[in-house]
Amino acid sequence: MQRRTFITLLGGAAAAWPLAARAQQPALPIVGLVSPRSPEESGRLGAAFRKALNETGFVEGQSVIVEYHWLEGRYDRLATLMADLVRRRVAVIATPAFTAAAPAAKAATTTIPIVFGVAEDPVRLGLVASLARPGGNASGINFLVAEVVAKRLGLLHDLVPKAVRIAVLINPANTSTTETVLRDIPEAARTLGLQIHILNASTSREIEAAFATLVRDRADALFVAPDGFFASRRIQFATLAAHYRVPVAHALREFVEVGGLMSYGVDILDVWRQVGVYTGQILKGAKPADLPVVQSSKFEFVINAQTARLLGIEVPNALQLLADEVIE
Repeated sequence: MQRRTFITLLGGAAAAWPLAARAQQPALPIVGLVSPRSPEESGRLGAAFRKALNETGFVEGQSVIVEYHWLEGRYDRLATLMADLVRRRVAVIATPAFTAAAPAAKAATTTIPIVFGVAEDPVRLGLVASLARPGGNASGINFLVAEVVAKRLGLLHDLVPKAVRIAVLINPANTSTTETVLRDIPEAARTLGLQIHILNASTSREIEAAFATLVRDRADALFVAPDGFFASRRIQFATLAAHYRVPVAHALREFVEVGGLMSYGVDILDVWRQVGVYTGQILKGAKPADLPVVQSSKFEFVINAQTARLLGIEVPNALQLLADEVIE
């Protein structure tokens, strides 16, 4: 009887061992990824981030959990979201190509690592002490908008030389990027002898209204400021531009791939990839303070030749040779 009791107790203990072992296993680290975009059109970007994580040894769902927070242009949700991520003590906050999110994250925590992708000087934003030695809890990639605003406007002028009145569309909810464009584009326009008119849009309906306004005001072309919400509405931009027959210059090739006329700006996939690389390195034990800020050197000039033909624009050979890609 005693022997039977011993065997039963031993068997019960053995059955409980796997449960105990599982209970003692550490929970998977959670990465809170914050983007101003919508999930439906961000598949390639998420894939670039995950691929970089894989290259550093982390597989989503197996060794790391990635929480995707798509704000769909709701910049007003940033502070609340960051406070929630900090409260839950996520392992890393990642903000690829979302300049406004990085300062919000920095304001919410001085301890949780932050990996940013910003279009402004991260030193000026207060994110790091210096590019080479960040010195705090944040690092990432810097792709300067100011350096490409004038270049993009110049390329639009070269492509549509008769365009003199240029409407500039900004998202006032995206304050950091908007301030940069408003600061830099007037001088670039004066240099080229162009007249500019500023239009605002923060919703789909306001984008439609902006196109109606620029047509009513007889603008010759549209210059769209870089913005994550605008990127999520790129098909709307292409549809409206075709309907009103307006040449439009964008910041990202994504717009041109769906029918936009031209783009010049950072390689956005590379930004998401680099944020993924640093996120993986931090999960492996690296400190943001020791990871120098990467400055993006990959920029793309893309033209949609079919759209140009529909608009009656003849693309000069010099621009075709200069372009990284001409989409037929």
